[in-house]
Amino acid sequence: AGATVFARVDHGAGAEGAGLELGPSQLLIFGNPKLGTPAMQANPLAGLFLPLKVLVYEDAGGQVWLAYEAPEETLDDLDGIDDDADYVARMTGALRKLTQAAAGG
Repeated sequence: AGATVFARVDHGAGAEGAGLELGPSQLLIFGNPKLGTPAMQANPLAGLFLPLKVLVYEDAGGQVWLAYEAPEETLDDLDGIDDDADYVARMTGALRKLTQAAAGG
């Protein structure tokens, strides 16, 4: 989908380093400037929410989960950004495509 992983935050390793227990949990921060820049042009505050993020974590039963907030929800309260904007739809599609691929689907 043309996305770049900009950062990986390993919450599990951070907890371990602090002497605490937390199952495997990583926050992946990724994006595509061609998709995110139009949102920030419409409202610079979109930069608080972009790039996109996905949390990958393992629950107590060993099941691995992917969690994220839909771009239209994330950007919903910002003036100048319409839920029906092309870039919101493209972000949503890219996020779905990436998470489905990560989930093996």
